[in-house]
Amino acid sequence: MADLSINTPSDYEPSFGDYVALLKPRVMSLVVFTALVGLLVAPGSLHPIEAFAAILFIALGAGASGALNMWYDADIDAVMRRTAKRPVPSGRVAPGEALAIGIGLSGIAVVMMALATNLFAAGLLAFTIFFYAVIYTMWLKRLTPQNIVIGGAAGAFPPMIGWAAVTGDVSMASILMFALTFTWTPPHFWALALFTKSDYGDAGVPMLTVTHGRRTTRVHILAYTIAVAGVALALALTEVGGPITITIAVVLNSMFLLGAVRIWKRDDAAAEADNYLAERRFFKLSLYYLFLHFAALLADAALRGVMA
Repeated sequence: MADLSINTPSDYEPSFGDYVALLKPRVMSLVVFTALVGLLVAPGSLHPIEAFAAILFIALGAGASGALNMWYDADIDAVMRRTAKRPVPSGRVAPGEALAIGIGLSGIAVVMMALATNLFAAGLLAFTIFFYAVIYTMWLKRLTPQNIVIGGAAGAFPPMIGWAAVTGDVSMASILMFALTFTWTPPHFWALALFTKSDYGDAGVPMLTVTHGRRTTRVHILAYTIAVAGVALALALTEVGGPITITIAVVLNSMFLLGAVRIWKRDDAAAEADNYLAERRFFKLSLYYLFLHFAALLADAALRGVMA
């Protein structure tokens, strides 16, 4: 947990960029995009101002979660090379300030979401923030090697929230959009962990690569890749899918499965010999995976609009 006695240097004034970084803008961009897709493909519609407000408050909620995560995880972030330069562990933003920003933005996001759309969507947003900040960050991240699986649920809620902002409920399509992100997250992060294992080990985070080794991690990557492929195909066959989504699901998941099989077949010696080339390629493909699937849903929605 972050040490609240840590303060920023007296001669340093946090910049606007420091506060932006505190909100994890790269994560927020994915949250905003998937939430927007959920909102746009849902049956019915919102006034453009209401739709903009919904996406804005979902983004604020994601930023609030990021700030709370950085506040609590400042101690382990300082140990890992990948995260050591974040605003709190680097001393650019004081821990107490990050906590206040996270709590404040959480309240604003949830209350304004309720006013702009409906209570159900606001409740989902509140639960998402709580799940990520408390259940994942404060409780299970440092307790179980399934931390990435659990944390993935928080990142999977935004399309459901976008859908709920329009409809006031959930459906099989929105559940499958949730499941797509949920099942994609473990192979995405475990592939990264395969070639950054020392960071997690040094920080004492029970990543699967640390607790069970690379061989078990490779098996888990394959299993979740098979699962996400099934979810992607199921989503393509719902009312929000169509020819573009089906094509993307078949082509992209064939590539994803091939990459997972390659990783599964490798041993540590082969991976180390080529500097984890297959794992790095799989991770790079995973960066485009969700964007292409959700973009295909948007394209099919536009196609239906033209043909209506």
